[in-house]
Amino acid sequence: MQGLSSVVNYLLSLGAAIFVPIIIIIAGLIVKMKVRDAVSAGITLGVAFTGMTMLISFMTDTISPAAQAMLKSTGISLPIVDGGWTTMSTISWSWPYAFLMFPLLIIVNVFMLLINKTNTFNADLWNVWGKIFTAVAVVAITKPHFGAFGSIVCAFVVAAIQIIFELKAADMHQHRIEKLSGIPGVTCTHKMTFLGAVMYPIDCILRKVPSLNKQFDAAALKEKVGIFAENHILGFILGIIFGVLARYSVADTLTLAIKAATALTLFPVITKYFMQALAPISEAVSDFMNKKFSGRTLVVGLDWPFLGGSNEIWLAVIYSVPITLLFSMFLPGNEILPFAGIINIALAVPAFLVTGGNLIRMIILCTIFAPVFLWVGTAFAPFMTDLARTTGAVSLKAGEMISNSSIDGPIQTYAFSHVFKILDGDFIPLVILIVWVVCFVFYYRSLAKEAREEMNS
Repeated sequence: MQGLSSVVNYLLSLGAAIFVPIIIIIAGLIVKMKVRDAVSAGITLGVAFTGMTMLISFMTDTISPAAQAMLKSTGISLPIVDGGWTTMSTISWSWPYAFLMFPLLIIVNVFMLLINKTNTFNADLWNVWGKIFTAVAVVAITKPHFGAFGSIVCAFVVAAIQIIFELKAADMHQHRIEKLSGIPGVTCTHKMTFLGAVMYPIDCILRKVPSLNKQFDAAALKEKVGIFAENHILGFILGIIFGVLARYSVADTLTLAIKAATALTLFPVITKYFMQALAPISEAVSDFMNKKFSGRTLVVGLDWPFLGGSNEIWLAVIYSVPITLLFSMFLPGNEILPFAGIINIALAVPAFLVTGGNLIRMIILCTIFAPVFLWVGTAFAPFMTDLARTTGAVSLKAGEMISNSSIDGPIQTYAFSHVFKILDGDFIPLVILIVWVVCFVFYYRSLAKEAREEMNS
């Protein structure tokens, strides 16, 4: 058991830029790709992941200090430290049973494929920590009622259910993702897409407003305002606005503006490498599946970065920074100070998928759902802080608490992990879970209908 744990932990410690390309190369060889083509595609994918990670880190390092300067000028002080997803991942992996989540993910995926309940092969195994994150909270809530062993069993059952929903969400988003990204045969298996289920009914209402039901993506914006919607110009303008709000000097404001312009200019460039890497893999997988399973198409599930070339996502992300900061100052029940999670991809990506890239509706949805991340981040702080102290995964000062202001799929993650609160007489998480499942079903049917209609037209 210790040997398996060591192997799994070592592989995952390599990071997504190495681990995911290895999975892709192996998958390519299985579906009869030439060795040179499989290796080339895998390395190109590693380059794309690394480039996107560098850009996101660059953007975070650029904007986060400005965001903190804005908060500092208000004198706001909140008790929970925002460690971001990287810290949450580190703490999650410190759970003693974390390594067992890796084979569970593979087993559930293979079983779903065999019984023809999914068409997604999940190559995003590196993000298994998201299931561990949910499991940690389940253990903390159920241990007083079921004991150590019973709570662990509950945790893995909930994790398995989450994996199934991730695969179904990947299936239902595939057609829209292909249409928006231009990359065939791939989908997103990240649980951040779960938030789209709850965004969907609100977006349905917004679509009934004629002015909001028109095409208004980055391309349409460019037609209306010309050069001011060019990536580099738009990034520069946003950087200037942030510098002014942060009360930066003229020199620092201009530096921030150039860095923001750089990030927005390079995101679409990096995405081209995802397309270059994934196109041959997608074609080989499709050919293989057509030979083995007549009439069935298999798609590859990946982490979200291959969508990073969509300017709408980054415009929504940048817009959400001051909105999240504003909510953190006045939102009742919030105790987390946004910092490491301030670049909230998990808010913008589902809004992008639900609206099909309509910027105005994305901004409205981001405004409505930004508080949810702060509330859920506050709710998870006791569990993550306790695990961090117990395992020593993160060094915390006396009385200090830690969480994340951008937990992926916050509503589902909260509902799945806290549903056992009914044992304490709290039925709110159960109600939230039921609402989310109902929304998920209707969203699933809507996307399936859209895919059928467009394929038949």
